[in-house]
Amino acid sequence: MEERRLKKIKLKLKYDGKRGIIEGIRRVSTPGLRRYVAATEIPRVRGGLGTAIISTSRGIMTGTQARRSNVGGELLCYVW
Repeated sequence: MEERRLKKIKLKLKYDGKRGIIEGIRRVSTPGLRRYVAATEIPRVRGGLGTAIISTSRGIMTGTQARRSNVGGELLCYVW
């Protein structure tokens, strides 16, 4: 029987006292509707206070890393 591997993203949570630093995560690309962006179209989340997570040909990167590397890809989610 062939094993099926699930893809996961692990986040380490950082806290400020009892309040978590991560306030929200919004999934952008879904299996039914994939959203791809070019390097010049990568959005800035909450005016630069958040992060976009992008799956590129060079691996998973933040929006800032992808802009610096000048690569686009599938826009997975926003984290703020």
